Amino acid sequence: MPRLLTRFIAGLRRRGRPTAIALALGFMVLLLWLPEAPLPGMQLALFDGYQKAMPRERKNAAVQIVAIDEASLKRYGQWPWPRDRLAELLDKMAAQQPLAIGLDIFMPETDMTSPEALAERLPDSAAAVKSELKAMPRHDVQLAQAMRRIPVVLGAAGLRTPIPGSTPVLRAWPVETVGGDPLPFLRTYPEALASLPLLQGAASGQGLLAAEPEHGVLRRVPLVAAIGGTVLPSLSIELIRVAVGLPALTVNVSPQGVSSVALGDLQVPTQPGGEVLVHFGRHANDRYASALDIMDGKAPDDLLTNRIAIVALTGLGLVDMQTNARGDLLPGADVHAQLTESLFDERWLQRPPSMRRFEAGALAACGLFLIWLLPRVSLRTGVIAWLTLSALLFGGGAAAFSKGGMLFDAATVWLGMTASSLSLLASLFVHEASERRRSDRALQLARESAAKAAGELSAARRIQMATLPVPATAFPSEQRFTVAALLEPAREVGGDLYDFYMLDERRMLFMIGDVSGKGLPASLFMVVAKALSKSVALGMSASPDMAAILNRANRELARENPEMLFVTCIAGILDAQTGDVTMCNAGHDAPRKVTAGGELVRMQPADGPPLCVLDDFEYPVQRYSLAPGDSLCLTTDGISEAMNEQGDLYGVERLDALLAQTHGLGPEALVAAVREDVRHHVGTAEPSDDLTLLVVRWNGAA
Repeated sequence: MPRLLTRFIAGLRRRGRPTAIALALGFMVLLLWLPEAPLPGMQLALFDGYQKAMPRERKNAAVQIVAIDEASLKRYGQWPWPRDRLAELLDKMAAQQPLAIGLDIFMPETDMTSPEALAERLPDSAAAVKSELKAMPRHDVQLAQAMRRIPVVLGAAGLRTPIPGSTPVLRAWPVETVGGDPLPFLRTYPEALASLPLLQGAASGQGLLAAEPEHGVLRRVPLVAAIGGTVLPSLSIELIRVAVGLPALTVNVSPQGVSSVALGDLQVPTQPGGEVLVHFGRHANDRYASALDIMDGKAPDDLLTNRIAIVALTGLGLVDMQTNARGDLLPGADVHAQLTESLFDERWLQRPPSMRRFEAGALAACGLFLIWLLPRVSLRTGVIAWLTLSALLFGGGAAAFSKGGMLFDAATVWLGMTASSLSLLASLFVHEASERRRSDRALQLARESAAKAAGELSAARRIQMATLPVPATAFPSEQRFTVAALLEPAREVGGDLYDFYMLDERRMLFMIGDVSGKGLPASLFMVVAKALSKSVALGMSASPDMAAILNRANRELARENPEMLFVTCIAGILDAQTGDVTMCNAGHDAPRKVTAGGELVRMQPADGPPLCVLDDFEYPVQRYSLAPGDSLCLTTDGISEAMNEQGDLYGVERLDALLAQTHGLGPEALVAAVREDVRHHVGTAEPSDDLTLLVVRWNGAA
């Protein structure tokens, strides 16, 4: 035996196992010490799933809800009814000899329809009528007299914040305590909304209507709570106490909190705060009977015989609807009815404090078994073992719920077991893969890296080029100006950019730029600069000027620039009606104007730094006027610095000479001529920089 234990411990020390063990132990610590489950949402979803799959069977119809519904309100008028009518309803219910009647209704104020209340509102001139009204029986007294003849339990609502009509003092029937004071553990309310003291004195009991949902779902109801320091039972268990005729219920207290609530031979285990986890059943329509049928004598004569009845409002706008763990949206009275039935059937849910220790033990057993087993068997066998344990966990949890109402958190145990197993398998796979492919690892990594880089650059080139506008389709019906452009990256992707678009019906914005650096970083920054500049231009108020657009674009680009890149650019706005051009030059080569007569004019050089160099620089505006047929030619340094195999640059003089010879050519032909001449100069040499050219010709306002 010691040898077997030694071999088991030695096996746990193999590669990957210490991490898996630490992970399993971490989950065990969370299970034992956290006040809630590590993932409470997952735990509640599992427990709610059990309730949906295995609802409580309604063994006996012990509770009948007498609903003051729409039909009742239509016949007898809006709520609140006069108390003498409510007394009449109770008398007719009592004729069927129910075990107890619960009122899910609050009556904190006197009946304003009572004769004496009506008398107070009459003038002194109607003294005779007032005297007769005061001599008539009071409605509250009539209701109290009816309640003395019937075993009635009043409902009271606990309030976190006092409201007008609430009170910290209630009439409560004896509650015996065993093992200590339950008040430190109970849900406590400073005050409650209850019925008049006259009615409390006539009732046979009083119960709390406390049902506070968890994350919008009602799962538990306190069997006992505290109102202003007084222990008060819930309506459900108080109805049973009155029905069986017991003088008091007993609260059993342990050092951890309230352990159970006893009523004679009935022992109901609770959570430490005195709550009981309700096992909900399917919605039963026969649980509801209309108060109108009771009043009209249309209900069966034995409908309430030897049953508990709950009078509740279900009329539209008067009912408090609750979503239970099964997802059913039902009146609050249905919760008390279902809890009362489950207490009669002795069918409730339990999650004792010892359950956490049991779950931690299950996690330890399953986790250590898999940690010991997985390195010794094939992957298929390991998966089968994991599936078997998973089925045992969830199947055992479902069986515990079905047979004993025990809430076993199989989900958290399964998550801890799976996490530790996956950690171990990951370690094993990494180690085995490393051993098996050590000889060709470097080559494989190099191939994968090259393929990945090529694929990414190809995709980046497609994306980058797709962001550029196409001159032939950008202005399909425009006759006032013509635009042509060219961009050829030196590599798969480049840092040059151009753009043009209409700001309004007569103004067209154009720009050309060159991002510092090469390759993918420059291309990404090019896309960002182009998109941001367009967003700024189109997002500004009506008729923004060129300086405002470029100044704001400069500030926005400089704000998010971790690589400290910069952009030289020229941006201008052409007035298609007048030929006027407003332009800003941010550190870029000076543009050229080719007049309709063939004259080449070098325009004003840059009078501002590149974008992202000074984030608060205010760029000045250059203003020009184009005559019909004049063209603006904007280039990047990739043209003037294009290099042949001998290292000779293309140069600005050659570009100027070529442009001077393009008299009569349209923008597209001019771009093609420049591109062909640069290609002839470069020959077979590797491109040294991106080639970008933008030509804008104004044809005239007509």
